Amino acid sequence: MDDHGLSVFQFEKEDFSIKLKKGADLEDLQRALASAQVAPAVAVPAPVSYPAVDSAPPTESESGEAINSPMVGTFYRKSSPETPSFVNVGDSISEGQTLCIIEAMKVMNEIKAETSGTITEICIEDGNSVQFGDVLFRIK
Repeated sequence: MDDHGLSVFQFEKEDFSIKLKKGADLEDLQRALASAQVAPAVAVPAPVSYPAVDSAPPTESESGEAINSPMVGTFYRKSSPETPSFVNVGDSISEGQTLCIIEAMKVMNEIKAETSGTITEICIEDGNSVQFGDVLFRIK
C-alpha cells in the first residue's frame, strides 16, 4: 500500500471479501465530529522550546557512508560459526556483495552492498539485535 500510495483496498469475489484501510477512516471521523458536542474553549499552553544540541563533526569512527539495517532482527557476520566473516574492516566490497545476515522470525536475510567501497567500520557486534535503521557498517 505504501509503494502505490493506497489508503484503501477492497477485493470481493463470490463468497470472499477483504477490505484493507491504512490510517484513520475519514467517514468514521466525520461521523464522530458531527455527533460530538462542542466543548468550551480550553487554554492551550504555549509551546516549549528546547535549546538546540550542538552537532559535532563526525569523528574518524563516524566517517564514511552508513549502511543501515533494513529490518529488525539479529545481526550475524558469518553464515555459520565455522565459516569466515562475510567482510572485515579494510575489505573492498562491490555492489551486490553479501555483507551480513539478519535473522528475522527464523528467516536468514542476506544484506547486500548497494554500492562499492571499503569497509571502514563494523558498528554492530556479531549476534546482537538490530532495529530498522541501525548503522551496520560504514564504507568509503
